[in-house]
Amino acid sequence: MARQEQVLVLDPQQELKFRGPFTDVVTATLKLTNPTDRNVCFKVKTTAPRRYCVRPNSGIIEAGTSINVSVMLQPFEYDPNEKSKHKFMVQSILAPRDMTDMEGVWKDAKPEELMDSKLRCTFEMPLENDKTPPPPVLSPQHESESIKPVSSSTSVKTEHSALPKSSSASLDDGEVKKIMEECRQLQREVQRLREENKQIREDDSVRKRKITPVAVSHSDTADRMAMTKDEGLSTRILALCLLFFVIGAIIGKLVL
Repeated sequence: MARQEQVLVLDPQQELKFRGPFTDVVTATLKLTNPTDRNVCFKVKTTAPRRYCVRPNSGIIEAGTSINVSVMLQPFEYDPNEKSKHKFMVQSILAPRDMTDMEGVWKDAKPEELMDSKLRCTFEMPLENDKTPPPPVLSPQHESESIKPVSSSTSVKTEHSALPKSSSASLDDGEVKKIMEECRQLQREVQRLREENKQIREDDSVRKRKITPVAVSHSDTADRMAMTKDEGLSTRILALCLLFFVIGAIIGKLVL
């Protein structure tokens, strides 16, 4: 039995366009609309899960509502001679009216109940004389938010209600584990660098405290040398005055 025709309306319908430069995250928006009178479960899958973050990557679209899916292309070295082979697939299924577990719906779904739509990805660089601003990108300060790969689990909210926890949309569970492990390693590396930076500041503070007494000691030595020099000069002047006095006394006696 052939699969059902996709009930969701996709915008864009055939391709996701990403406009460079690709030195930062570039975001394309995919709008999914449910024109039916039934709730629809959806998943977003990709052939390159390491190159994209999708939020939300799965969930439920209530009857007569729409949601926007943000597809974020990670930074990379763009080669205009290389054609993109990346593709996305939006998979959907009508939600049972008495649904309590969305993951169970996908697990028990029959092939003829599944619907899907495919989109290809295209990359383009802006022209030098094109002053049109590029699509919105994710700034560095947003990196602390819970942005996860397309294969990770996310929570979806429609325009009218909170939705249940989404299921995994990964094409390969092994890829998910690798990505999560890399994230944990990066977090440990950041913590280690912070500790090293803190230790460097503490060592620098101790070094400055050690240098300061030495500088003060040198200053005290210079002052003592100057005082000794002044005392020696005063002693010589006093000796000369005494010598002149004695010579004057002797000459006075000889004249008398």
